[in-house]
Amino acid sequence: MAPAFPLTTRAPGDILFRARGASVTASQFLAAAHRLARSLPQVAHVVNLCEDRLAFAVGIAAAVLRGQVSLLTSDRSVGRLGQLAAAYPGCCSLGETDIEGPLPHHRFALEVAGERGEAENPAIPADQPAALVFTSGSTGEPAGHLKRWGALASRSMAAAERFAFAPGTAILGMVPPQHMYGFETTILLPLHASVSVGCDTAFYAADVEQALAALPAPRVLVTTPLQLRALLASGRGIPPLAGLISATAPLYRDLAEAAERAWGAPVREIYGATEVGSIASRRTTEDEMWQAYPSVRLEAGGGGSVQVTAPWAAPTALNDAVAVAADGRFRLLGRRDDLVKLAGKRASLAGLNRILNAIEGVQDGVFVAPDDLDERPSARLLAYVVAPGRTGEEILAALRGRIDPVFLPRRVVRVEALPRNQSGKLPRAALAGLPAREN
Repeated sequence: MAPAFPLTTRAPGDILFRARGASVTASQFLAAAHRLARSLPQVAHVVNLCEDRLAFAVGIAAAVLRGQVSLLTSDRSVGRLGQLAAAYPGCCSLGETDIEGPLPHHRFALEVAGERGEAENPAIPADQPAALVFTSGSTGEPAGHLKRWGALASRSMAAAERFAFAPGTAILGMVPPQHMYGFETTILLPLHASVSVGCDTAFYAADVEQALAALPAPRVLVTTPLQLRALLASGRGIPPLAGLISATAPLYRDLAEAAERAWGAPVREIYGATEVGSIASRRTTEDEMWQAYPSVRLEAGGGGSVQVTAPWAAPTALNDAVAVAADGRFRLLGRRDDLVKLAGKRASLAGLNRILNAIEGVQDGVFVAPDDLDERPSARLLAYVVAPGRTGEEILAALRGRIDPVFLPRRVVRVEALPRNQSGKLPRAALAGLPAREN
């Protein structure tokens, strides 16, 4: 018989979430989850479309209690929901508001304020499927990855051990809970670490300032490099922070240093992927090496790949090339699939992007390789930049002194914004819609 993990390891009176000025204890959260679980339709899969973070968390817990698998997608379009309906016959959507679409929808009213006493906190089998999390589509079509409850719970406990949050720490997330990073740090973490999560909307700088002010100290901000850059550029003062956590894209050292100077708090970076979840961390300003979470192991696989092994998760090959040191720490060498070859030379798109974004005046930028790069000798890279006040020629001139001429973009196309999703990712389909030249 497989071991089991409780829905939460927190004490009944511990505060898990803070929403609209109210504190939600573990008992209140469990009671709300049981109430919703009793009303859920008899289905195998539930598409969690809750917009409120607390409602989303209750929806996840309720589905786990019913033995249902939550489908987590950041794409709420009718087309995407239609794809899920076809791929998972009989599934329904779940939310706290009415939603019209191709799925039967279960709307529920979230009530937590009046709960009294201790609600049942059942042990969930470690091998029970709990969620199917879809990739953002940044490397192709979104792909679903099954997460078992044991893997989710044990990884949350490992993160709690790694970050050693001070008791009473309040976390504010700028990332959506449908994304693996947001799911782990703002939904699962408060179930197993001595933290609470603020549920107020926090995307723009003014929202972040207001939402942080509503939380007690010590405060930790969960964000992305793109959001960090925007928050710094806003110049807004925010309440004191005990720390910041970043993921979803490379965090360049100069940005991490600027954030630490501005807010006087350490910036720690998480490494992971939808396929494997969060597996390692580092303090970017101090070390380029990553330290795997407790119980996570990196082992050499076939064909030069590296496999990640962790409790209750299937061994998974990393899409990144890494060099593992004798002490178990590792260095990222770039994505295994992001190498481009031109004129017999190779370069990493991630490395080129790092150089592009380091140019003065570039707020955001990305190199794009055409689909036929390997087949058409005359094909060249393109670069898209958000750089008010800089011309494409100026940026191209800056690149000439920093990269091999063969990898210079044929054009530098200035755009108002790159089509990043809420997690800061650039889906390939969205990149394909960008113009090949400026209008």
